[in-house]
Amino acid sequence: MTKTLFDLVGLKAIPHHPAMGELVDLLCHRTGNVNRDFFQAEVAYFLGLIPSSMRCTIISPERGKIPVNIYSIALATSGFGKGHSVSLMEDVITDFRDSFAKNVFPFIADKSLFDLAVEIAAAKGGDEAKEKELLDADFKRQGHAPFIFDSGTGPAVKQLRYKLLLARAGAINFQMDEIGSNLVGNTEIINILLELYDLGRIKTKLVKNTVDNERGIDLMGTTPANILMFGTTSKLFDGSKTEEEFYSFLEMGYARRCFFGMGKPEPISSLVDPEHLYDGLVSQNRSQALLNWKQKLNAFADPAFYNLKLDVPKEVGVKLISYRLQCEALANAMPEHDVLRKAEMSHRYFKGLKLAGVYAFLDHRTEITKDNLFQALKVCEESGASFQTLLKRERNFVRLAKYIAESSGNLTHADLVEDLPYYPNSSTPRKEIMDLAMAWGVGNHVVIKKTVVSGVEFFSGTTLQETDLQKIQFSFSDNFASDYSAEMKPFDKLPKMLSAPGLHWCNHHFDKEHRSEENVIEGFNCLVVDVDGAIPLKDVHEMMKDYTFITATTKRHTDEVNRFRLLMPTNYVLALDKADYREFMDSFLLWLPFESDNSANQRSKKWMTSDKSNIHFHRGPNLVNVLPFIPKTKQNSEYRTSILDLGRLDHLERWFLSHMDVGNRNNNLLSFAMMLFDAGMKYDELAHKVNNLNEQCASPLKKDEVQATVLKSVAAKYAKK
Repeated sequence: MTKTLFDLVGLKAIPHHPAMGELVDLLCHRTGNVNRDFFQAEVAYFLGLIPSSMRCTIISPERGKIPVNIYSIALATSGFGKGHSVSLMEDVITDFRDSFAKNVFPFIADKSLFDLAVEIAAAKGGDEAKEKELLDADFKRQGHAPFIFDSGTGPAVKQLRYKLLLARAGAINFQMDEIGSNLVGNTEIINILLELYDLGRIKTKLVKNTVDNERGIDLMGTTPANILMFGTTSKLFDGSKTEEEFYSFLEMGYARRCFFGMGKPEPISSLVDPEHLYDGLVSQNRSQALLNWKQKLNAFADPAFYNLKLDVPKEVGVKLISYRLQCEALANAMPEHDVLRKAEMSHRYFKGLKLAGVYAFLDHRTEITKDNLFQALKVCEESGASFQTLLKRERNFVRLAKYIAESSGNLTHADLVEDLPYYPNSSTPRKEIMDLAMAWGVGNHVVIKKTVVSGVEFFSGTTLQETDLQKIQFSFSDNFASDYSAEMKPFDKLPKMLSAPGLHWCNHHFDKEHRSEENVIEGFNCLVVDVDGAIPLKDVHEMMKDYTFITATTKRHTDEVNRFRLLMPTNYVLALDKADYREFMDSFLLWLPFESDNSANQRSKKWMTSDKSNIHFHRGPNLVNVLPFIPKTKQNSEYRTSILDLGRLDHLERWFLSHMDVGNRNNNLLSFAMMLFDAGMKYDELAHKVNNLNEQCASPLKKDEVQATVLKSVAAKYAKK
């Protein structure tokens, strides 16, 4: 894949701009959190307020006059220190804000109103003083211009913009805390600010003439805007309308416009001892650093810094275009449906240019340097990584599956509607999301059970643990009923134990070491069944070769009538009550290619070891998949239905049919036929069974092909008897 400039010029090795690096360090230590991504997006916004308010612009040969402004979205888990860090940054810019509001804004506004009065008077042939008086009144009528606001209405934002257009100073600075709670209520504002980002302009709207707009002044200037939206991920990504609205805003254009920071809980306290942490939190050096930055930023509240224009030298422009082309190449390589990733990737260069403008302004420069650009692009790349994390949201059905699995006890639809904002109220979407949750669970170690009592559906869930073949659960004792020691043994060590003389053993553990159904401790990861002459051992070994298993012959085993036990570790550890275990084992016994003793469906069932036993150990590529056998699950329901659909087919026929694929039909039919031959079945009956099994296949072979490739070979066997 094409590399970005991040790789090509070694942005990872380039230090951040001092303003970014030092302020982020300060926030990390003051909040006790070392994760920097959240703070970088936050600091970028606050630093952007300074040049934006002073109407600093970038003169780009490619795009013309561009305002320096920053949009940021910063999200983190609860307890990250979001509010504290924002308060600290507000303190950093407090002196600038106050000085700007007291000295700079009124001074520039008065001069701008005078210049505008001169323009209007010249156009109308009127009196400049009179026009200035009218403009002053109009300016005052617009009310207070807040440096930062956190909520409002669309008309109020437009009124603020009109006042700033008259003043030709200041910026629209929107700062929204707890985005998950406040996003929907500020939709109108967010839509307005979307258009202001690029050039600080909004297309003129046609409105009805009223007393409020009767002067008819058409102000075509620019108004830079800055946005910081921050909050907890839990309140935003809860599957509700707010989450969908948020992703809608990203699609509308905020994906390409914003710097992103995703805060992960990485506390400093986990890296240092308490004394070191305390010293860091109260450090005089950091207090002095905070004071230094307050003073540095306050120094920009001076009309001398108003309306600065930053040039983009050719060498910087070429580097920026190089970065742009490479990002666009990466975006074009992404799938067409991946709209958000494509948008964010292809437009990184533009927000990088704006942040480079912030850095150049803070450096007291008149042009953007390569260092400014690379420092800004470093933030772009790190922001892009946060954005990728942000997009990895869980779908609602995944959240549902996890919620059910993590909840104790049974849940009804009413419980889920009350607890989960995304859970549907109507039956059809409920079924859809629950089916998807169950389906997701199949591949992600989560089992969701459904029971119906008096017409009410109850749901419960479990997160399954994969079986460790080094820890197979067994209980052993030299007593029939007592002293059963709980063991966790490697599966490959069991043959030795099974060959010991006279031990009683079970596949469950027992409370107080006493074997009884009431004392069973729920939990097992190995299945045991008795087979009494139903099938030759060699056939079992052949059919089960894809699985890990042990066979152990019993005392009554003979060469003519094979009697043995089959032990098969499961892919998951299961904990089932008495009734569910019985149902589980009944399903498992139906899956086996032979009949077996159904007494195995008792959890307290015990067996005996024997030093006379012939033990066969086989390590196959698979463990038994238990998911289709767990009662009250969608998979088990489908499995039981499939068994019913197969009608009167016996165990062996169902087994071969379930393992019949297009590429192995001939071989499987031949293996099936040979087992029937070895069992002593007459040819005509054998041929009937083979043809019948073939007809049951989803894609059966032609009858003459079965005759030529399968039955012909079997007939030759009969001829030699």
